[in-house]
Amino acid sequence: MSAPLLFAGDPHRNFAPIIRACLDLPAGTLIIVGDCDCPAPLPSILAPIIAAGWSVRWILGNHDTETEAAYDHLVTACPDGDLGLRVQTIGGLRIAGLPGVFRPRVWYPRAEAPGESIEPPRYETRAAFLASLRPGEAWRGGLPLWHRDTIFPEDVARLAQERFDVLVTHEAPTSHEHGFAVIDQLARSGGAAWVVHGHHHRSYTGTLTGGVSVRGLAMAEPWVFPGC
Repeated sequence: MSAPLLFAGDPHRNFAPIIRACLDLPAGTLIIVGDCDCPAPLPSILAPIIAAGWSVRWILGNHDTETEAAYDHLVTACPDGDLGLRVQTIGGLRIAGLPGVFRPRVWYPRAEAPGESIEPPRYETRAAFLASLRPGEAWRGGLPLWHRDTIFPEDVARLAQERFDVLVTHEAPTSHEHGFAVIDQLARSGGAAWVVHGHHHRSYTGTLTGGVSVRGLAMAEPWVFPGC
């Protein structure tokens, strides 16, 4: 059996089902699709599976930037696990991570009501957004904490230049009623066979136009990638 690739839905502080699932399998790689909301440093929470040989990857969700503690327990405590805006080869698969959520102050590429048009991005880049901030809005010399997980157009453009087999996102594609077509487009441009996402806490499978498979994960739901 090859090393398993296990995806986990938003833990929201409940890591017990994820730890149990990992310990029931040979050591492999765990990928968390956002909203850890860590009550302690992630390496200490996942110490039993790390000791068993598991590697850990994660992307940011919106709850990971609600407090400095949640942010530091994840981003500062486990920087090597950050899959956001990267493509990494894991178990022979190229896996891309698109962290965070869309926010109207920056970019919200979906009509908010039937018949409404989609607003263009207000800011294409973090640099442009930073230049617009009022005194006191910056945090630790950069983006406000609340926007550390905001998706910018430059993020999608960056990943669209890559090729990957699996796209891991916090936001959903259009297989979910609250999903975004821009994620569908990114998956197709990268040649992805799968999109795996969290955020909406629903366990389901779907298919996008073009044949891209989708797996939405419920809260703290472990899912072993097929063939691993």
